[in-house]
Amino acid sequence: MNSLKNEVRFLFSGKGMPYEKVCIMVAMVVTLLLTVLLGQNFAKDAKVAVIDLDNTKYSQELITKLNASEYIQITAVLNTAVNPESLCYRDQAVAVVYLPRGLEKNIYAGDEAPLGVFYDNTNTAWTAEVKEALNEIVAIDNAKRMGGSASGLTLNARNIFNPAGSTSNSTTQGFLFFFGSMFFTFATIGMVPRLRLSHELDRILLEGSPWDLIFRIVPYGICLLTSFVVGMAVLRIWGDMVFSGHLITFLFVQVFFVMTVGMLSLLFGWTAANPGIASSRMILFIPGGFILGGVTSPLSHLADWVVTLSHVFPLTWEYHFVRDIITRGAGLLDITKELGAFFVYIGVVAILFSAKFYSSKRKLIADIRKQEVRQQKLQNLAEARTE
Repeated sequence: MNSLKNEVRFLFSGKGMPYEKVCIMVAMVVTLLLTVLLGQNFAKDAKVAVIDLDNTKYSQELITKLNASEYIQITAVLNTAVNPESLCYRDQAVAVVYLPRGLEKNIYAGDEAPLGVFYDNTNTAWTAEVKEALNEIVAIDNAKRMGGSASGLTLNARNIFNPAGSTSNSTTQGFLFFFGSMFFTFATIGMVPRLRLSHELDRILLEGSPWDLIFRIVPYGICLLTSFVVGMAVLRIWGDMVFSGHLITFLFVQVFFVMTVGMLSLLFGWTAANPGIASSRMILFIPGGFILGGVTSPLSHLADWVVTLSHVFPLTWEYHFVRDIITRGAGLLDITKELGAFFVYIGVVAILFSAKFYSSKRKLIADIRKQEVRQQKLQNLAEARTE
């Protein structure tokens, strides 16, 4: 009973992880927040691009039928031949429909009229409803025009980026970056409390700048990048992971990702009393990106406002770049819009981190001055008593 009393006293003392709060918070997040965020469990208005080389009345009517489906939203119609893979960069489209020249002529002549469709198979779940909708639209159109004849519209489908639907390109890869980022956070989030307990933080605040703390992340970041490369090498050699991009491009983006996660880690752990308490705060900014970043639930199954909101988590950006650079083979010029938005995000994080650093510095200077004034008063009082 004494052991039980001591442990209960420690649990509510604030010296360890505040589990009495964390357990309730986890339950509320899972049951309430995730129910709202993940409530749409099918691809409603999934983004589809169309390459219309026929550009006739019939092709335009067909595009209108596609857009009328609740599962499809036509986001772009191009009348020139382009690489369909480029239309999927930055998750702009989950499928690309190709309408060849002579489509209308073949339809009215009663000949076979093939349609090309390229499915982004980066995540095998987010095109299921689109495939069903396309097959239904083609079947209905043939039934009306051809009376059920075998001729008419036919779908020639091709899965791109991850044709075999391998988990090495989706689930396993997603866990690699999630657990890597999570343990990197565990290693760095207690840095400020540790420096505070050793009284080294006061010296850094008085004599240094935010860079003195940011550069302390470097060895941890090198370990994280090494683990990413080793993990992907295993998936590439032992598994069947697709690596279509350039490693240098990927590592260039990862440097900024590591710096961002590091700054957020220091920021969230700043006010913790000790490193143990700081570790529990990892849940505030790492798991959200894993849940909403397109690994556990396809982006086409999420509402637009949820996809936008998910970008407050750094891991969401990571998964966007992983899909584009590694799986789709995009270069920096292909993702300039996404990369520019990420740099804005980094700037916001850097401003918040710097503001926290200098506010703590001002508070420390104010406390030192108060202590000096108090000591001076005590010294004057002692001198007055001596006289």
